[in-house]
Amino acid sequence: MSIYQRILVAIENTPYDRAILEHVRQLARMCQATLVLIHVADGWVARTADQLDLRESEEMRQDREYLAAIARELEADGLEVEAVLAGGDPGKEIVDAAERERCDLIAMATHGHGLLKDVLLGTVVWTVRHRTQIPVLLVRGQDR
Repeated sequence: MSIYQRILVAIENTPYDRAILEHVRQLARMCQATLVLIHVADGWVARTADQLDLRESEEMRQDREYLAAIARELEADGLEVEAVLAGGDPGKEIVDAAERERCDLIAMATHGHGLLKDVLLGTVVWTVRHRTQIPVLLVRGQDR
């Protein structure tokens, strides 16, 4: 049995995604692990859709299509992939999904803002690191 069987991969729908995807693609192959992609839509509709019984927003529709495209790309590479579109607070949703999906690793790209900007803006990475006991793999992304 491999050390990692299910890897949750947080996807932002930004160029930063490429760094984490390339890394976990190799890791999943080595470990024969399933990748569970998650994107957390955090616009107003995404945060309130369940409570107000709202239709899916254009942002959420585009995010769902983006997730599906990445899943198809990874599956074409021979990997087993699942995809989850969540709405709400990204840090909380990532941790909740990792536990619910029984993942044994959370993989995320970081932006490398620097300490002061991270403190002022808050970070999803900080929230995830402090709310989970599941190991977290961080890969520095590039914005191009």
